[in-house]
Amino acid sequence: MVDTHCHITSEYYDNINEVINKMKDNIIIVSGTNKDDIKEVIELCKYKNVYGTIGIYPTEELDLKIIEDNINNKKIVGIGEIGLDYHLEHNKEEQIDKFIKQLDLAQNYNKCAVIHTRDAIQDTYDILKNYKDLKKVIHCYSGSLEMAREFIKINCRLGIGGVLTFKNSKLKDVIKEIDLKYILLETDSPFLTPEPLRGTKNEPYNVIYVAKKIAEIKGISLEEVLDITTRNAKEQFDLE
Repeated sequence: MVDTHCHITSEYYDNINEVINKMKDNIIIVSGTNKDDIKEVIELCKYKNVYGTIGIYPTEELDLKIIEDNINNKKIVGIGEIGLDYHLEHNKEEQIDKFIKQLDLAQNYNKCAVIHTRDAIQDTYDILKNYKDLKKVIHCYSGSLEMAREFIKINCRLGIGGVLTFKNSKLKDVIKEIDLKYILLETDSPFLTPEPLRGTKNEPYNVIYVAKKIAEIKGISLEEVLDITTRNAKEQFDLE
């Protein structure tokens, strides 16, 4: 299994070693969002099964230097979590500027871009369509089937997490119709814990519940879901 997006930093966990060891036969990609946790992501990459993406979240202070200083680390496999968040009261123009600067970096260094979008899906799409050749992941995808198809046309894969398992999730229609080759598994730990563990702190191993739900929706085996999504992750992030 590959959990392609989580935040297993000391801000949220006091048992990081245990959380990582539980995934010892699997891969974890930890996402940085600001100057401080990027440093921690770099440290976590010392674990054999841990990789990282580093980026500046839409509402955090931009620091391109810390990204460039670490982007050639072979365990850093993407730039993210970057994007747009209009749900929060932050300057839209400033967010767009930060987003574009980091997309340019991803393009220059040939790294996958990991995209956060909330209440900003059209602006996100309009910007990303200018980077068609860049590998991109729409993290924690929650949009429509139609929008999913549009993102796929511009070289995006969709990160699917615990929301899929929620009782009234509209993502089931997306999963049913979209080819599995465009899907990546993720947890967004410690957030968005899947059923049947909702209400507890999420962790990377729980990605198995997302995989099981996909298998159920598509009427295929769990093994097939894990095989294809692992292959997708290796390709998306150039994993060893």
